[in-house]
Amino acid sequence: MFSLQQWQSQGQFTQISGHQIFTKTAGDITKPALLLIHGFPSASWDWEGMWQTLSEHYFVITLDMLGFGLSDKPKNAGYKITEQADLYTQFLKTLNINDIHILAHDYGDTVAQELLARQVVSQSDFKINSVCFLNGGLFPEVHKPLFIQKLLLSKLGWIVPKLMNKQKFANNLLTIFGKSTPPSKQVVDTLWELLIYKDGLAVMPKLISYIKQRQQNRARWVGAIINNNIPLTFIAGAEDPISGKHMIEHYKKLIPNARVQEFVELGHYPQVENPDAITQAYLNFRYCQ
Repeated sequence: MFSLQQWQSQGQFTQISGHQIFTKTAGDITKPALLLIHGFPSASWDWEGMWQTLSEHYFVITLDMLGFGLSDKPKNAGYKITEQADLYTQFLKTLNINDIHILAHDYGDTVAQELLARQVVSQSDFKINSVCFLNGGLFPEVHKPLFIQKLLLSKLGWIVPKLMNKQKFANNLLTIFGKSTPPSKQVVDTLWELLIYKDGLAVMPKLISYIKQRQQNRARWVGAIINNNIPLTFIAGAEDPISGKHMIEHYKKLIPNARVQEFVELGHYPQVENPDAITQAYLNFRYCQ
């Protein structure tokens, strides 16, 4: 497992849209480009268990979105999904990448849906060749936020950062991981360190607005999954109370010829809980097309 220090030392800070954004690439730039988009409330470190193997097959690209991880966390930012999508677009331009595959998780699924929506209406700055979604709220009508997420969304949202501590954070993580794959001490410690870096707790009530944005943009973002002609898959842990078994079933119902791989024993963070299995599932999806 990469420590946070190792992870950071192999990346760099890039100025994008006036902000310091932590970015990271690996692998051979002549290979297909694979964009990894992380979830809430974590960061690109979520991909550390898959990073080495994926970088042998792809030119792998990731970053910590605004408000997350090692990137800037301005208190006055709007934290719109469209703006996060713009960050990736700008970074890909600096790398001169015009052609990508996407692997996304949670909040990152929504960002991927926005990027895909731009392609559907021919307004994308690059070509997306395939998308793999991990657990996330692809369909707002069946997404089941945790109590703490509902609290963050409410008028009392400002109070959550004042009450949150590492033990409460660890307890929340435990409820969304699979019963047989709980988060290790290193996972809890690292995700907590990333969360509190640059006073990240303070922007959580703003970041959580993505749940409302999903509802407001449902037609566009669900339409992006339905109205495209590229290979898509949903690889998900079924034990996830937020977007597990119920999300998998809804995906099968709404998406014609849905390609799904379900891991019955995994929870909300499949790539952290069993990175080798998720890496293999992803490679199987890509090479069985």
